Amino acid sequence: MPRSSPPPAPGRILSLVLAAAGGGALFLAFPDADVWGLVFVAVALLYVALQRRGTWWNGLVGLVFGLAFFPAHLWWSDVAAGVVAWLALSVASALFLGLLGVAWGLARGLRPLSRAGWWDALAFPVLFTGVEAFRSAWPWGGFPWGRLAFSQVDSPIGRLAPLGGTVLVSFVVAVVGTLLGIVTLRAVRLRLVGVVVGTAAAFVLVVAPLSVGLDVLPQAGQLKVGMVQGNVSKPGASAFDNAGEVLRNHLSGTYDLLDHVQPGDLDMVIWPENGSDYDPQQYADVGQAITEAAQAVGAPILVGAQEYPKTGGRYNVSLLWDPQKGVIDRYVKQHPVPFGEYIPLRSFVRHFSSSVEEVQTDMLPGHDPAVMTLPSARLGRDVPFSTVICFEVAYDSIVEQSVRLGSEVLVVQTNNASFGYTAESTQQLAMTRFRAMETGRAAVQASTVGVSAVVSPSGVVLQRTGLFEPAQLTADLPLRTDITPAVRAGEWPARAAAALAALLVVGGMIGSLRRARQRRRLPGER
Repeated sequence: MPRSSPPPAPGRILSLVLAAAGGGALFLAFPDADVWGLVFVAVALLYVALQRRGTWWNGLVGLVFGLAFFPAHLWWSDVAAGVVAWLALSVASALFLGLLGVAWGLARGLRPLSRAGWWDALAFPVLFTGVEAFRSAWPWGGFPWGRLAFSQVDSPIGRLAPLGGTVLVSFVVAVVGTLLGIVTLRAVRLRLVGVVVGTAAAFVLVVAPLSVGLDVLPQAGQLKVGMVQGNVSKPGASAFDNAGEVLRNHLSGTYDLLDHVQPGDLDMVIWPENGSDYDPQQYADVGQAITEAAQAVGAPILVGAQEYPKTGGRYNVSLLWDPQKGVIDRYVKQHPVPFGEYIPLRSFVRHFSSSVEEVQTDMLPGHDPAVMTLPSARLGRDVPFSTVICFEVAYDSIVEQSVRLGSEVLVVQTNNASFGYTAESTQQLAMTRFRAMETGRAAVQASTVGVSAVVSPSGVVLQRTGLFEPAQLTADLPLRTDITPAVRAGEWPARAAAALAALLVVGGMIGSLRRARQRRRLPGER
């Protein structure tokens, strides 16, 4: 039986238009627009745009898709670090989607993938997820911002987070989007059976995760916490120019908690990243002020600060400050932000932007897991909890490792003051919500300026603050000890996605070479 002809590929101009439209749709799937269903449209448009032959052409199509998405998605980096940093980060991220286009062009050398068939609904998502995993790990530890999974906290597909984390959720999203792309191509050719089958399969994949239960009940009691959002007087890059202001605001906010609770009611008070702009271990008066605030509220304070060791550099730290003993536990941020908190290739990069000189002291990485221990007299035991700092919430391994080591609740300390009135903080909140679902843990996102929030283990926002306002929150957080399959699996799903993507590319290259050799054979030659 003769094989059916492949669907007509869009023209070159139309391919680029479809790719740009797909990138725009992907932007709208994330906060603050939050139209999560557009993520499927985005993947479908990219898939259709990549139907033309030509590896490097597909690379250009993927790059256009990325350039239509990342500059808008990462606009906050312009506010915080300037136009050069924003464009560099956006273009670098978009290049990975160009790599996706190249990889897809090569993988189509495999015969089952050569004619836009149903096998594409598995192969294209594998490549998409594999490239996401690669981008999240390389270079300089990667940059996971904008992964498909982080758009799905309000989608039924997001409920797959505890089963397979970001990799599974991104993969299923890409499958649904690819199915819609295949349906579109079949609709053009009036293949009605294929349209019905593909649409039905996509619908089932979207609604089936509603059957996944997300348990929110306490398993080891409840932790009573207060959160302080101190605010700053000048939003943007100069937010910390007024020395001591941030510290004073968070001290004042801690005393304001006593309008909501009695002394001794709370197990812990949470300050955000950089809640103190002076190291309380180095400045005795600062340490004494924090001690007095902790004594007044009757609970330890989790203080975000920076340390400057005598050997050089600086550390971004979380200090658990006891009312009587001072520091009783400490965590150092493992993943400083390249070009934001430290400058790789400084002598080279300064030729392109003078803003690198604003980071005069490079931040050093910590090496211990993001988990601390809180002694709770009320519970009669020590409570381990995650202490994730700012962008670390985007990295699978940091959060998952802390839960495997016993964490019963997630704390995300962040400083969003430099990003102004952008979507950076709400994008970060979406990640915090995803981590709550993935790990089955309640979460608190504590920000200097907002958005701060309390999140249930099912990812539901129970309380939240606005941007650039002083605020306090109190909450009873369910403590949970079950380990989800996603946490147990750790980095293996990402490794598997990357390995399968590489196999598809290598297999496609081998298939193309074999066919090229066959075409070069003379008639009758064996």
